[in-house]
Amino acid sequence: MVSGSALRAAAKQAEQLRKDGNIYFKKDRFGAAIDAYTEAITLCPNVPVYWTNRALCHRRRNDWLKVEEDCRRAIQLDYSSVKAHYMLGLALLQKQKLDEGVKELQKALDLGRGANPKGYMVDEIWQELAKAKYMLWEHASSKRSWELQSLKEACEAALREKHFLDDSQPEGFLDEAGISHMKQLEVLRQVFRKAGEADIPGEVPDYLCCKITLDIFRDPVITPSGVTYERAVILDHLQKVGKFDPITREPLDQSQLVPNLAMKEAVQAYLDKHGWAYKLD
Repeated sequence: MVSGSALRAAAKQAEQLRKDGNIYFKKDRFGAAIDAYTEAITLCPNVPVYWTNRALCHRRRNDWLKVEEDCRRAIQLDYSSVKAHYMLGLALLQKQKLDEGVKELQKALDLGRGANPKGYMVDEIWQELAKAKYMLWEHASSKRSWELQSLKEACEAALREKHFLDDSQPEGFLDEAGISHMKQLEVLRQVFRKAGEADIPGEVPDYLCCKITLDIFRDPVITPSGVTYERAVILDHLQKVGKFDPITREPLDQSQLVPNLAMKEAVQAYLDKHGWAYKLD
């Protein structure tokens, strides 16, 4: 049985190794940093930050298999680790496991918003999540477009076949059959144009966008005045400009901000239907 003093000594040594690893990392000496974090893990394998720190080094080396391994271990130790879920999501995306990667990035985003809603990582995670969801939309959109085109061509062929058969009717019916055929073709094309409208990029409705950034909402909050803002943006305004609503000029404190869940649901419903809106400028 290991004595308490020995455990404390090991923990102290491991913590020093973590600090050494951080210094190496800042100097882009990723191999030396990995060695330091590995020694720390050997001494104290149940400290999740040692695993995520090493995973970050592997990420800088584009060693995504090791990123995945270290992040999975970190999540086993601390399921609320934002960095572990985030980097695991990136690693899965590198393996073209888009659905799994999106799931991990979404988990990281939810955890990050709870811990530090205006932190740099929240914005970074959102951008990676948006890119991944746009890729998912692109793949699905291409498949839908191909399926719609194939179905449209099959329907047009069926109409032409019907028109050919109708041509065998007595002469008095030919003009009427031709007019009917053209009308049916036009209706068919309108139907398929309508079916493909959701996949045609357009403009996001103003009511789904922050009045300051003019971008689609990510994490909307509402003020007592009834104005909805992007959380990180209004928090930044309150800290750097002043404690007032930038539109109504009414006094405003951070504690008065309330998540606008209805707006969040509306944005998500819109994005689910118009995945092109995930594309970042």
